[in-house]
Amino acid sequence: MKKNKKNKNLWLQEAEIEVGDLYFTTAQQYRAVLAMNDDFLIYAPSSEGMEPLTADSQMPFANSPAKKCQIATFAQKEYQAFNWHGALAVKHKLSASQIAEAISQCNAKAPIAGLMAE
Repeated sequence: MKKNKKNKNLWLQEAEIEVGDLYFTTAQQYRAVLAMNDDFLIYAPSSEGMEPLTADSQMPFANSPAKKCQIATFAQKEYQAFNWHGALAVKHKLSASQIAEAISQCNAKAPIAGLMAE
């Protein structure tokens, strides 16, 4: 079985990653960055193979636990532009209520508190 090579052109620069941004991988998985501290971040992952979000969609992170990883590891996935409220881009800023919804859906309050205490 041949392994697919990663396309480094679709990787993010670490400086591009910000708290409150929503990203979409080439595996059709949404990722919302919830907190960052030094070289680590907490993010909410959706299931793979997700349909595109619509303008009135809820955050797609229900029953999906928050993940902690190094910023470099987060960046070294393949990301693609996606449409969000009529704008096409690789990342989109979430509103405060959308971030709160993502944190709630993936039970991230304790992991975020732990990351910020490090």
